[in-house]
Amino acid sequence: MICDYCKEIDSVITLTLPTANGVVTMNACEKCAAEHGFKVQQPPSHPLGAFLLEVQKQMPPVSGEVGRCLFCSATLRDFRTSGRLGCARCYTTFEVSLRDLLRRVHGASKHIGKRYVAPEPQPVEQASVRTELQDRLKRAVDAEQFELAAKLRDQIRVLGE
Repeated sequence: MICDYCKEIDSVITLTLPTANGVVTMNACEKCAAEHGFKVQQPPSHPLGAFLLEVQKQMPPVSGEVGRCLFCSATLRDFRTSGRLGCARCYTTFEVSLRDLLRRVHGASKHIGKRYVAPEPQPVEQASVRTELQDRLKRAVDAEQFELAAKLRDQIRVLGE
């Protein structure tokens, strides 16, 4: 959007200003925002982004469109400029290039190390299950759902044994 003050430069900030008649939204470029007393902060640079940019610079240049994802039409050049793949299928399309990148960044293209092991499920206390079944049985009898009540009664008997 174009700056509402100078009407020349693209806006970088949207201002929502209260007025007597309600709220007014204004778009301002960096220069006009500073002139009107609004501070425009640049987002802090992330060290990981700088690192990936350096690694991408070391990769061999792409000649033309080496590969194109058949699902999202993303190219390897798009990945190098944005640092992001277009979709999940890009991983298989650009597998060779990504493996080479991983070798340079991590020293290997396969994960070696600890892996996640899910904790073993804790046994449910029989008393709490029995109480829950008894509550459901009472509600089923009150609602005159006798078939359900009979099933719940049988489950309670099995727990009692």
